[in-house]
Amino acid sequence: MTDVAGKTIDVAVFGAGRIGKIHASNLARQPGVRLNYVVDVNRDAAAALAAQYGAQVADVDGAMGDASVGATVICSSTDTHADLILQSAAQKKHVFCEKPVDLTLERARACADAGAKAGVVCMIGFQRRFDPTFAALKARIDAGEIGTPEMLVVTSRDPGAPPVEYIKHSGGIFKDMLIHDFDIFRWILDDEADTLHATGSCLTDPAIADAGDIACTAVTIRTKRGRLCQINTSRRAAYGYDQRFELLGSAGMLQAGNVRPTEVTAYTNTAVSSDKPEHFFLERYRAAYALEIAHFFEAVTQGKPVRTTVADGLKALELAEAATRSWREGRAVKLNEAL
Repeated sequence: MTDVAGKTIDVAVFGAGRIGKIHASNLARQPGVRLNYVVDVNRDAAAALAAQYGAQVADVDGAMGDASVGATVICSSTDTHADLILQSAAQKKHVFCEKPVDLTLERARACADAGAKAGVVCMIGFQRRFDPTFAALKARIDAGEIGTPEMLVVTSRDPGAPPVEYIKHSGGIFKDMLIHDFDIFRWILDDEADTLHATGSCLTDPAIADAGDIACTAVTIRTKRGRLCQINTSRRAAYGYDQRFELLGSAGMLQAGNVRPTEVTAYTNTAVSSDKPEHFFLERYRAAYALEIAHFFEAVTQGKPVRTTVADGLKALELAEAATRSWREGRAVKLNEAL
């Protein structure tokens, strides 16, 4: 392995799209880390990203077969995640993988087992836990500032939907979009779901409904300790990327708001105005992406546990499966039902 103290960690990045570029940029800033390979079915995209950081273009077998590669960063399409995690574990390479682990619980469980048996670090990219505002709120909850948590309300709205061709293969809105919100629910309340009811509509674009998906959802969760969570989402918010939540506790409330390009507020004789929220997730979570990749390599080099594990990915996927079932069957679902 190349994660011995004082030695450079060679890394292979799988996926040269938007999120691959973000992670490649951030890992290039990590001391003792070198981007060695970029792998993508689009060879031109892989070549452009590799050239930017002095890396090589490779195929999956070439990158996985190089014993000098100590870690893989998986940013490719969801249908490739499980295979790449399993291959990485078999080659004793540490893994950072974007969400979700897979679209099926069976394959996600196999990934969790493989990583554990191989003894490698395996981290799932739930970057919202690393957002400075969200993390500060969580620290204040843990410090007891608002007493016992009782009710969480999560708002999660994208400025626009992805292409319909992407939606057709995404696994649906609960796996593709709400998987982050399900992780936030577990993290903030430090609890597990007992029952879940999900409903949804397609109010934004009929092509999404034609693809078998929905564009707006409302999810209500009751936890094992009786706490409540409401999650509202939409694939369309005309004013930008809307990501916020509030937690009501026995002694008060904490709110985490949106991030704006600037915090300047204008006061005139006609209006009081400020910037709209950041337009999309790449801008909104810029700091979080940098912090999570730094955390991954810190875990690799120092032997520390990661904050977002494959087990967390599996739990979020279980909630997404339950939400999909609830929506399709028009009923509340017990989380101990066979999934």
